[in-house]
Amino acid sequence: MTTEVQTSLKGKVALVTGAASGLGREIALAYARAGAAVGIADLNIDGANKVADEIINAGGKAIGVAMDVTSEEQVNQGVDAVVAEFGSIDILVSNAGIQTIESIDKFDYAKWKQMLAIHLDGAFLTTKAALNHMYPSGRGGVVIYMGSVHSHLASKLKAPYVTAKHGLLGLARVLAKEGAEHNVRSHVICPGFVRTPIVEKQIPEQAKELGISEEEVVKNVMLGGTVDGEFTTAEDIAQTALFLAAFPNKALTGQSITVSHGWYMH
Repeated sequence: MTTEVQTSLKGKVALVTGAASGLGREIALAYARAGAAVGIADLNIDGANKVADEIINAGGKAIGVAMDVTSEEQVNQGVDAVVAEFGSIDILVSNAGIQTIESIDKFDYAKWKQMLAIHLDGAFLTTKAALNHMYPSGRGGVVIYMGSVHSHLASKLKAPYVTAKHGLLGLARVLAKEGAEHNVRSHVICPGFVRTPIVEKQIPEQAKELGISEEEVVKNVMLGGTVDGEFTTAEDIAQTALFLAAFPNKALTGQSITVSHGWYMH
């Protein structure tokens, strides 16, 4: 049987966390353009509703959902709200995240726990809630985690972030095995540096901690490992997320896809 490249998500329902801005917003917009109904989940409900309105005004289907991904109650309520509105959930993109820059010896334990809770616990909670609809529906589905090149590598000053992003690989791989009998696939997208608000905030912070200029942070720390000195774009990540969501079968599951201008080749 020939596998044709799929780009349509017509008839599918997606939930994207951290979708009021940055990568989540771009993925949500790409999914909507491909025909999916999209749940826009974010702590910032005003921002989520704004993205949902943007999709609706362009002729698509969307709903804003208030969600703290570290709260099991809010996660379950948010997923249930999307299913109640659109009838199912076929695609989950676990994208919500933050960044804090500090060395291990100075890292505040409360901030460590917060980082792991958002990136890793949030991925687990949203996955569990989505699977409780995907499995019994018989429709199958796909769960996509937003990892990082730091799912494979490490950098100074990012211990909890690197730890959490590595953890997503394990979660995705276990889900690929457990979900197979239910036709549920899983992946981790591993971007290089994208100039989102989170990354912009890191530039002066790293310059201060490392004792170098902001220009050196960009050139040597962020882009030094790329083949061309270029940032990955949000559109690059959205197109990757669309490809993975639309792929028609389990020939592609349990994988990490690095999108980084050649930073970390494997």
